[in-house]
Amino acid sequence: MGATTAAATEPETEAVTAKAEKERAAYLLDAQSKAVSLFAEIEEKLVRPGITEKQLSDEIYALGQERHGVRVHWHKRVVRSGPNTLLPFEENPPDRVIEEDDILYVDLGPVFEKYEADFARTFVLGNDPEKIKLRDSLEPVWKAVKKRYDGSKGMTGGRLYEIAVEEAKKAGWEFGAWLAGHLVGQFPHERVPRDKVKLYITKENDEVMAARGSDGHQRHWILEIHLRDSKNNRAAFFEQLLTVG
Repeated sequence: MGATTAAATEPETEAVTAKAEKERAAYLLDAQSKAVSLFAEIEEKLVRPGITEKQLSDEIYALGQERHGVRVHWHKRVVRSGPNTLLPFEENPPDRVIEEDDILYVDLGPVFEKYEADFARTFVLGNDPEKIKLRDSLEPVWKAVKKRYDGSKGMTGGRLYEIAVEEAKKAGWEFGAWLAGHLVGQFPHERVPRDKVKLYITKENDEVMAARGSDGHQRHWILEIHLRDSKNNRAAFFEQLLTVG
């Protein structure tokens, strides 16, 4: 009887696990869909010249609370404009006034119903063709990197970082960051204290990205594209879910 019971419950356990993985993926995709809605309203109502980066960040926080139910951001809100776009996430540059003919990006990590989103978009004010070209290169590069990820089993974080650098170069730009993405999940997602390799898409990471996490669940990743125009002292940023959607 004992052996029969174990044999009978094993497929059920596997089915529940598969169902749980689908639910986790659906929650992450739903969180991103809500971030898309938030960003649409940010672009329509808030992005404008004549205000500081901090003022825009504060207005984004208020909008997220009032209209989108965002109470928690799992990482700091980042608004960077002009030459500040060149600086890494870790920096906290002096506040800057957004100008009439500017380029800027917004990077948010809102939490929706205990699941994290991580979403960034670049905006161009005015009609500068070079700024527009830089912004409009982001999504095609992101899609090219994703296509190569999807077509390769056993992809490591290090190899995907190399691919991101290659695709940026093909598009005519430098890749502008030490990472091209990271884990995302249920808040708070898996972390290794003081580690900047294992759970990141970066050149030193030789672990297979499809490996399961410490909780036994499938890991999910954000793909980041950082394009740098060093000649004109600016950069652009685009990120969203790599492994769902």
